[in-house]
Amino acid sequence: MHVDALWRYPVKSMAGERLSVAVIGPDGIAGDRIVRVRGPEGVRCARRHSRLLGLQGTLDADGLARINGYPWESSDALALVKEAAGADAWLEACEIPDRFDVLPLLIATDGAVAAFGRDVRRLRPNVVIGGVDGLTEREWIDGQLAIGDAIVRLDSLRSRCHMITIDPDTLRVDPEVLRDVVRRFDNRLAVNADALRTAAVHVGDPVRLVVPA
Repeated sequence: MHVDALWRYPVKSMAGERLSVAVIGPDGIAGDRIVRVRGPEGVRCARRHSRLLGLQGTLDADGLARINGYPWESSDALALVKEAAGADAWLEACEIPDRFDVLPLLIATDGAVAAFGRDVRRLRPNVVIGGVDGLTEREWIDGQLAIGDAIVRLDSLRSRCHMITIDPDTLRVDPEVLRDVVRRFDNRLAVNADALRTAAVHVGDPVRLVVPA
């Protein structure tokens, strides 16, 4: 097995960026979900405001989150967010541990993505592992993986939500996608995980199961 892809989502609920190398640690991939969108009622996400997924979150060389190339604190970035999530929306920095929906890392495999049969971006993984047969990831729960020099603990299968129904390119919503995942995968696809040992990980690095489930 090997690292097939690495993804980071600097702004929660926006499109992420594909990486060639990433540091995996206690807070997942460094720079992941460090900015979020809020409204008077709380955090706003693409589950209700699907147009947020049409905005691109990236990190610049100084580690500053950008939205469609604009610094996240700029008026240009805020205007884009208000258009996507409502006139009363705003942006805030958020680097607290509970900024993640479940755990800091989401691990997917090429076998499960192939079984899913749709764009991997719908699943929003941090790490995609290549060289995995079918749904083998479902047998790894409570185990550990060595991903390059990092060690991650595999906690549970991820329950999926409305976000996977949104086409990452057109933003069209297809409820059948979620119904299909419920039917075929018991609404669970990809693996919630966290890091036990911090390390830089590169695309192509070897992956091995070090503590079987």
